[in-house]
Amino acid sequence: LRSEAVVSTQSTGYYCNVCDCVVKDSINYLDHINGKKHQRNLGMSMKVERSTLDQVRSRFDKNKRKNEEAQKNLAEDYDLEVRAMERQEEEEKQRQSKKQRRKERKKAEEEAASADIDPEMAAVMGFGGFGGGK
Repeated sequence: LRSEAVVSTQSTGYYCNVCDCVVKDSINYLDHINGKKHQRNLGMSMKVERSTLDQVRSRFDKNKRKNEEAQKNLAEDYDLEVRAMERQEEEEKQRQSKKQRRKERKKAEEEAASADIDPEMAAVMGFGGFGGGK
């Protein structure tokens, strides 16, 4: 670890704002972040508080209730039959809209084709149009 005076002249490595020091590489930086000096400068105590049996049981109960609620909400949100019906309806709507667009495109093409042919020229040539009817 280096002091700030060295930081201004040689700025290679990782700088810790809390401890005002530079560390050479990432592994040493992580060791520093998890170390006593850094944790003490952050105001954290490295002493572990011993839990009582009642505290552990209450924490387990709290987590169990939380998991049960999550499972209940998930079960309500995830109804397979309803989702399958919604998916089928959506696919049917997509098919209908695709069919409608295809009809509109075909109608527009027929109108464009009939507009291109001069009726007098068609009568002289002996036919009413190109394609069109089956």
